Amino acid sequence: MRDFLPEDVRRREYVINVIKEVYERYGFEPLETPAVENIETLMGKYGEEGNQLIFKILKRGVHESTGEADLALRYDLTVPLARVVAEYRDKLPKFFKRYQIQPVWRADRPARGRFREFYQCDVDVLGSRSMLVEAEICAAASEVLTTLGFNDFTIKLNHRYALTGVLQSAGISTEKHDAALVALDKLDKIGPDGVQKEFKERGIEGGPGGNLLKFFLELISLEHAAEIAAGDSAEQKQRALNAAIVGRLVEFVRDDELGARGVDELRSIMKFAEASGIGSRIKIDPSLARGLSYYTGAIMEISVKDLPGSLGGGGRYDNLIGTFLGENVPACGFSLGLERIIVVMTERDKFPKDLVSSPADIMVSVWNDESFLESIELAHELRVQGLRVDLYPEADKIGKQFKYASARAIPFVAVIGDEERARGEVSIKDLRSGEQRTVKRENLAVTLRKSL
Repeated sequence: MRDFLPEDVRRREYVINVIKEVYERYGFEPLETPAVENIETLMGKYGEEGNQLIFKILKRGVHESTGEADLALRYDLTVPLARVVAEYRDKLPKFFKRYQIQPVWRADRPARGRFREFYQCDVDVLGSRSMLVEAEICAAASEVLTTLGFNDFTIKLNHRYALTGVLQSAGISTEKHDAALVALDKLDKIGPDGVQKEFKERGIEGGPGGNLLKFFLELISLEHAAEIAAGDSAEQKQRALNAAIVGRLVEFVRDDELGARGVDELRSIMKFAEASGIGSRIKIDPSLARGLSYYTGAIMEISVKDLPGSLGGGGRYDNLIGTFLGENVPACGFSLGLERIIVVMTERDKFPKDLVSSPADIMVSVWNDESFLESIELAHELRVQGLRVDLYPEADKIGKQFKYASARAIPFVAVIGDEERARGEVSIKDLRSGEQRTVKRENLAVTLRKSL
């Protein structure tokens, strides 16, 4: 858990404001939930590993000595959303589109880019099974990133049914699905021979393991073929590759009913994504699995070239709300990794040069002990007219006051000396250029606005 100094807070607020502005243009509404949930609300929703990372809150008062927990800090924003929908369903619209930007807590081991307290930026649509929802969410997340200055990202797309269909068609037994995916995830690092060895160690037989590995190696060759066919056009390459992957999926899952349904839904999402203008941003990735156990359909993840990990992810979870409501409500959502976005933007110098980095537009100095009231009145006048004003609190030497303002990156300093006061004027110094001039007091606000 970290402290955030002013510069950190300003960067975070800038990114959050962009996210809010984009999401609201897509018709999403804000929602906030408490930091604390009943522990039974959270337990069992994130898999065995997730249960171990939940910050539990011990019972208080006379029950404290039991060492038992009845509350917990929220682990994510999706499960609290499901509770809210179950609790307030009669007050919510048929299709509830919400965004939520709040901190979550995980009792994880801290590492670079991994914290115990961090913000999530979620966007979800509830009440519709239409694949248009997935396309809209991908389009909104894509627009957020392009607005923030990212151009080299890809939205990886897969479907839990298609993935299950591939595993079943390869002959992998159901209880070995997760083990097979863990091994396949290392294909880039350990190569085909390493994956085969890991299959063996995880109890996956050579025949089914070989079928599965062959399928994914063929996908790599499809990527090379698409690159040659499309030439220099990255957009054409991606479209050609997606079409080829869908074709290979259809061949491989054959009569597997679940797999075929997953492929059909992938096709629908791609069709809607094309109409939304983000078709070339999406890459169908049959190896994408995502860990959370509540996903039931399409799954998505944003990757950036040469950047390990992802900037966000999500998917469809049609059964989660049913655990609270007693009946299933279709749902699909996406979460942007605010912390990672800020880190990458900082490293790549993507924040606007004119992002406010100073605490004020102007600092009003204090000429001497007799002029405090004059300085207070001037600061008040400028604030009433909408300017951000810092008022120096002591009658220090004027040089010290200039030095203080310069250290805080305040661009202007106002000085009312004896001569200026007598003429009804104010001297202002531009600390960026060193220029100093005198203006009528009543014209000061207008002059400053033109110079800022």
